[in-house]
Amino acid sequence: MENYEALLATLALAMGTSWASGINLYAALLVLGVGGLTGNIDLPAELDVLADPMVIGAAGIMYFIEFFVDKTPGVDTGWDTLHTFIRIPAGAMLAAGTVGDVTPALEIAAGILGGSIAATSHATKSGVRLLINTSPEPLTNWIASISEDILVIAGLWAALNYPVIFLILFAVFICVAIWLLPRMWRLIKVVLQKIGRFLGMITSKPDTVGGFEKSEVGIQEQSSLSALERLQQLRTNGALTEEEFLDQKHQILSKNIK
Repeated sequence: MENYEALLATLALAMGTSWASGINLYAALLVLGVGGLTGNIDLPAELDVLADPMVIGAAGIMYFIEFFVDKTPGVDTGWDTLHTFIRIPAGAMLAAGTVGDVTPALEIAAGILGGSIAATSHATKSGVRLLINTSPEPLTNWIASISEDILVIAGLWAALNYPVIFLILFAVFICVAIWLLPRMWRLIKVVLQKIGRFLGMITSKPDTVGGFEKSEVGIQEQSSLSALERLQQLRTNGALTEEEFLDQKHQILSKNIK
C-alpha cells in the first residue's frame, strides 16, 4: 500500500512540475524551492538543488520580470515564443528529477514524458494568449496572467497533497488540450495571416483555376457563351449552314478548353 501511494505521489509530482513549467516555469521553481527550503515540501534528492538560495533568487528575479512582461499585450507572445526553448527542456529535467536515479531508463522515460507535457501546456497557454491579444484592451491579459499564476500554485499544491485528485484533473486537462489545440491552431493561423497582411508581409493571392485567376476564367466563359448565342442566332436566321455552325462551334469550344 505504501509503495502504491509513493508511486502515485511521484507520478503526480512528475506530471505536476512538467505541466506547471509549461505555463509559468519561474513560479513553479519558486514554489518548489521555497517549499523545500522551509521544509514544507519534501523534494526528491535530484531536486534538492531547487532549495538553494541562489536558485531561488534567480527564479525570483525572472518571475518578477515575467510578472510584468506577461501582462503586456504583444510582448507576452514574444516572451512565450522565446520560452519555447526554455520551458519544455526545463519540464523534461524536472520530471526526470522527480523519479531520481532509480534506473537510467526510467529517468529518460520520465524526461521524455515531462517534455511532452510541458510542450502541451506551453502550446495551450501560448495559443490562448495569442487569441486574447486580438482584443485591444490589456485587462484580459492581466486576468489571464494572474489566473495562470494561481493555477500553477494550486496545481502544484494539489499534486503534493492530493495526488489522486491532481492526476484526475490532469487527465481532464490533457483531453481538453487534445480537443482544443487543433481548433485553436486554425484560429491562430487566421490571426497570423491578418497580422501579416496588416504589416504588408503577406499579400493576398487571387484564387486560381488551371493557372488562371477565377475572374479571368469567368470572363472567358462569358465570352464563349456570348459567341455561341450569336452563332445560334446566325444559324436560326439562315446565315450559316449546319456544317458552318458546327465548325464555328467547335472552334469556340476548343479555345475555351485551352
